[in-house]
Amino acid sequence: MSVPFLDDVDSDVNIRTDGDIVTARRRGRVLAEQSGFSSTEQVLITTAISELARNILLYARGGMIVLRRVDNHERSGIMVVAKDHGPGIQDVEKAMQPGYSTSSSLGLGLPGVKRLMDEMSIETRAGQGTTVTATKWRR
Repeated sequence: MSVPFLDDVDSDVNIRTDGDIVTARRRGRVLAEQSGFSSTEQVLITTAISELARNILLYARGGMIVLRRVDNHERSGIMVVAKDHGPGIQDVEKAMQPGYSTSSSLGLGLPGVKRLMDEMSIETRAGQGTTVTATKWRR
């Protein structure tokens, strides 16, 4: 199976089903590979994509994963943006604590993404949704 060139990879994935998570992971892996990330870094990026997409399904019942190459003249990387129009995160500080979960899950999602990626930010508004932006820089 040949890997499509970056220009052939649609970087926006609507998340509505478990299959969409698989699609987002695959596209993220292709983008990471084409951007020069090592196999280990590709795994970290695709795991972060999985966690963010799973949160979209679990808490908002739908949203979008946006994958972008980023370059700040000194380094290059991949930005993963998870957007939804769900209920928002009531307490971001609590949500960032390992083990905290409102869904009886293991509570590894957002803290895990923060550990896997180099940068992460969260914007959320009650009743309007959440946007999580995470970036991995190439070493």
